[in-house]
Amino acid sequence: MTTDVRDDAVREALGSACDEVRDPGPRDRVDGVEPGLVARPTSTEQVAEVMRAAAAHGLSVVPRGRGTKLSWGTPPRSADVLLDLGAMDRVLDHAAGDLIVAAQAGTPLQEVQRVAAGGDQRLTLDETVPGGTVGGVLATNASGARRTGFGTARDLLIGITMVRADGVVAKAGGRVVKNVAGYDIGKLLIGSAGTLGVIVDATFRLHPVPPSSRWVSAPVSDPRHALELAQTAVHSQVVPAAVEIGWDGDAGQVSVLLEGRADGVSARVDRLRELLGAGATDDARPPAGGAAYPWDVTASGDDRSTALKLAFCLSGLADVLAAASAAGASVRGSAGSGVLYAALPASKALDATSSAVTTLREACLRHGGSAVVVDAAAAVKQAVDMWGPVPALDLMRRVKDQFDPDHRLAPGRFVGGI
Repeated sequence: MTTDVRDDAVREALGSACDEVRDPGPRDRVDGVEPGLVARPTSTEQVAEVMRAAAAHGLSVVPRGRGTKLSWGTPPRSADVLLDLGAMDRVLDHAAGDLIVAAQAGTPLQEVQRVAAGGDQRLTLDETVPGGTVGGVLATNASGARRTGFGTARDLLIGITMVRADGVVAKAGGRVVKNVAGYDIGKLLIGSAGTLGVIVDATFRLHPVPPSSRWVSAPVSDPRHALELAQTAVHSQVVPAAVEIGWDGDAGQVSVLLEGRADGVSARVDRLRELLGAGATDDARPPAGGAAYPWDVTASGDDRSTALKLAFCLSGLADVLAAASAAGASVRGSAGSGVLYAALPASKALDATSSAVTTLREACLRHGGSAVVVDAAAAVKQAVDMWGPVPALDLMRRVKDQFDPDHRLAPGRFVGGI
């Protein structure tokens, strides 16, 4: 620490900046790192004041929503101030006629969906971790099954407000769906794990709630079969909203989501069942697991599975699934967009886990992708390469230097120690 964060002058400076400053408790640890103090602002102005006070005293700051993904990535080198955004939890606006919604960063995704549903609309971001917030979804670039049909947060975000490391408030985008002017700060912040700025609110485009939706599922007996069915669904005329794969061991299931008017969905279901073969079935309920990750998101400490995000060209699906079988990984994710999530059991030996990560990474690299360790027990994080090759690392470091020249925002949480 540059300054003793619990010094009376520091506490007074932070206390004058926001409504609540307190000592940390056991649940405030950031991937095992205990923060010095916890600041809980209630407005953008208070966030800016906290950041200015932290800058004046040379304090590191780690933002937090509800902490559902706080162990993702690598532990911070320091966390002088844990910036708790949980009190900034309001939906600011729902303009149903314009198909937009604006919400503060600490707003649970469930609350955004509840408000949007009042206009028969939805934000088509799946809640992959229960209780996740707007800011957390953006900071981690979390997405689920519907990314195939509607894209990720990058595609749905149309405006954002952030607070820089020096306390300056910056805005990007606007309140209209089509906006191409200005520097796209939003896309830089998405997936940056709080290392570039503090997200305080965001505006998204919405979609109407479809009158009908059904899942068509078919068993797959080997990786090649899984690729064939996934490609059949993607290249058909049924317009899938999601093409999912669940894979465990040497077999699994491809599941395709169809949405729209009831008569149209019914006809498309019949056609897709023909395409997927005699074993295909349909149901209004999502397949087991739904949009959730294949690991226990409530596990902590040494009980955490080694969780990975696998990205690759769709044509590489069979090779990646074969690698998952060899690695002993359970897999779930978007076969239609080449983004899967894999889990290695916490009980797996450290050297075996390291070897499995290498196997999965090599398979993804063969198909133009990557394999990133999203979360793991502390011993695994210390033993394996969490990120793998990062071609744009120099550029990312220059961006970090521009946004946070003193490297005080979530230091070390992101790729390359950023």
